[in-house]
Amino acid sequence: MSTHQPPMPQAAPAVPDRQPVPGAPYSGYTSPIPVVRTHLGHAIASEWTKIRSVRSTIWTIGVFVLLVVGIGLLAGAVVSSSASTDDLSGESALSLGFFGLLLGSMCIITLGVLTTASEYGTGMIRTTMVACPSRARVLAAKAIVFFGVAFVITLATSAFVAMTQVSMLSDVARTPTGAEWLKGTVGVSLYIALLGLLSLVIGSIIRHSAGAITIMIGAVLAPLVIALFMFSQSLEKVRTALFEYSIPNQLSVFYSNSLSDSGPSGWDPLWIILLTTAVASGAAYLLLEKRDV
Repeated sequence: MSTHQPPMPQAAPAVPDRQPVPGAPYSGYTSPIPVVRTHLGHAIASEWTKIRSVRSTIWTIGVFVLLVVGIGLLAGAVVSSSASTDDLSGESALSLGFFGLLLGSMCIITLGVLTTASEYGTGMIRTTMVACPSRARVLAAKAIVFFGVAFVITLATSAFVAMTQVSMLSDVARTPTGAEWLKGTVGVSLYIALLGLLSLVIGSIIRHSAGAITIMIGAVLAPLVIALFMFSQSLEKVRTALFEYSIPNQLSVFYSNSLSDSGPSGWDPLWIILLTTAVASGAAYLLLEKRDV
């Protein structure tokens, strides 16, 4: 009696798990997923996603716009209803925008610090550095995205307030010149954006949100407050220097309404804040390279 054995199933032909690259010697497995070399654009896209998706950005920018527009329109309404032609005959209608931007700059400072320091507080910075090991690229991407957001928001807000105030004060104040328009909108927006960028860098150095915000607010207000209480004649030079180079006075220069008769003038405040931010950025880069995350 013969036994019938079923035929053995034939194994499927093996699919090689290593495909040679056409035109090149065999070197191993080639992934079907295209490999793209990362660059600064990818980091910028990532930081843009972060800054527009967190609630702190909406709140700080919202408060900034409310302060600048609200105080600017209120000041224009009060002055236009109470001032006469002789009171503001030599003043530019743009000068009232100073008060709103001085208070609004605190919001830009806060947002700048949070852009970097908040990631250290939450531990998100570890994920960021794993995704982009180049620390200089991360810092540059944060700086570019933040500066662009701060400049555009400040420019749009200050220009709106400036146009509104000029129309409200057309009967009691002189019409601004082209140079005054440029300084009172583009110039002051660049200054505020660089001040916020300096805050971002300080946040990267300190790596603590509350500490960095305190340092920056102190840098804005402390010199002017200290100078106000320097009554000694021997400290007159120090008092004058604090007045001249305080951030409120430099901000007022863009409106041709300096708090002192000497010191920075024209576009000098912009170069001062630019140099300060560049030095602080260099220090932040060196610390990023030496520190652990």
